[in-house]
Amino acid sequence: MREASRRPRRLKAGRPVLAGQDVSYNPLFAERKPGLLRPFRVVRRASGIVLLTLPCMLVQAVFIVLPGRLKVMFAQLYWAIACRLLGVGVRVIGAPASTAGRPVIFVSNHSSWLDVPVLGGRIDACFVSKDEVGQWPIVGTVARLGRTIFVSRQRQATGRERDMMRERLAAGDNLLLFPEGTTSDGSRVLPFRSSFFAIAEGPDAPLIQPISVVYDRLSGLPTGRACRPVFAWYGDMDLASHFWRFAQYKGLRVTVLLHTPIDPTRFASRKALSHAVWQTVADGASRLRQNRPVLAEDPMAQGGVEPGYA
Repeated sequence: MREASRRPRRLKAGRPVLAGQDVSYNPLFAERKPGLLRPFRVVRRASGIVLLTLPCMLVQAVFIVLPGRLKVMFAQLYWAIACRLLGVGVRVIGAPASTAGRPVIFVSNHSSWLDVPVLGGRIDACFVSKDEVGQWPIVGTVARLGRTIFVSRQRQATGRERDMMRERLAAGDNLLLFPEGTTSDGSRVLPFRSSFFAIAEGPDAPLIQPISVVYDRLSGLPTGRACRPVFAWYGDMDLASHFWRFAQYKGLRVTVLLHTPIDPTRFASRKALSHAVWQTVADGASRLRQNRPVLAEDPMAQGGVEPGYA
């Protein structure tokens, strides 16, 4: 009777009771404290991003018309600083493929707008994004200054967009693709669209390096399925409300697992290549979600290191 009397009071307090789970260890409830601390954290992070972005847009606008790699290095620096201002620690396992003599297409799963600052600050590559992003206020301008390639994904434009990406690779740039075509809920990796791998066909095909990205810490504790909507941005979520919810938390971490590069010429078809890359990314993400160790000596992370938090 005593236990039965406790349960209604717990529910009345607004704490859902899950079977076999003690909500006192749920990071979603760990920071529910009275006062203005959490809203202040949101305002501080949003202000930091605005104060960083405005002058950086002017600087990048100059660099982008100059020859050399200043525009590439500055864009990478901007994303790395933005990630710090957002309070997200980045753990990297593995190392980017060497780009000497052969361009690289980095292929990653995609669950949030946070993937852009996380990967943009660690990977030397230009993003490939859907063309509607280029129409967003401010965000579209930042993307263009970052030399993002916009694609419509319409069948009649496939050949033109493929040639545009091949020209960018021939000019010495690397590319970063999200072949799921949309964002997921963070609990799985959606099937990859084989059309994204059209640029990896032919005798001079670039290397492909799969990347698994998982947001694995919230309030310093391992994340579970219930916590993933704090990071994941999908469905009909709007950016402003998602940022407000996400930016209230501290102790945030994402793990970026860089897998062994793949030579696309070893695959008989684009579909086979797409499935092999998806399998690698999905398996790596599954291991990270389960908090299973992925070490540098693991075959999935050959030649990699684990430098820790950013």
